[in-house]
Amino acid sequence: MAKKLYVGNLSYGTTDESLQEVFEKAGTVESAMVIKDKMTGRSKGFGFVEMGSDEEAQKAIDMFNGKELDGRPLVVNEARPREERPKGYSRNDR
Repeated sequence: MAKKLYVGNLSYGTTDESLQEVFEKAGTVESAMVIKDKMTGRSKGFGFVEMGSDEEAQKAIDMFNGKELDGRPLVVNEARPREERPKGYSRNDR
């Protein structure tokens, strides 16, 4: 079963391809995606990597959490399910 990881504190220059290349050192990467702003197309500084197995995901967390990529220390942990928000909800509504 594939395990999805959250990868935070990415450099704005990190691409899907470079993220996948790095995480392949820990095992099979099913997908790697840097999240981009819809309006500007610029990276939001985080992404998701889906590893081929739970063991590979744990290995990736152990290998890369706190390690530097493109001059920035990565935050790598198991991705949590996305919170459902009411339609029209904004962070500014808090």
